[in-house]
Amino acid sequence: MSKDLEELTQLNKDYVDSVQNCDVKRFDEILAQDFYCSNPDKSLVDRAAFLKQTAIPVKIKNLTAEDVKIRILGDFAIIHAKTSYLNADGEQAYGRYTDCWARQDGKWLAVSAHVAR
Repeated sequence: MSKDLEELTQLNKDYVDSVQNCDVKRFDEILAQDFYCSNPDKSLVDRAAFLKQTAIPVKIKNLTAEDVKIRILGDFAIIHAKTSYLNADGEQAYGRYTDCWARQDGKWLAVSAHVAR
């Protein structure tokens, strides 16, 4: 299980970094084909829409994940974390996210995300 924990820890970092850096290429590698995301505005987007919105430059800076909790349940994992970032006005802001990962064909892929700000 420690190998899975290490891998999911890195994938979580890659996910957060990809949000901050609009890294559509990395997201394309780590999202399952049937990925869905619940956005802070309460919209639900599929993989294609998520990749499209990821390409739009973000207005936040210094996005980091804190208090990360990774729960591995066999071939399924849930990651809960708090986010810290500077909003467009330069003010400190916080949020939370829950990402669900599934091992598919021996590879961990994000299958679902829920973001709250």
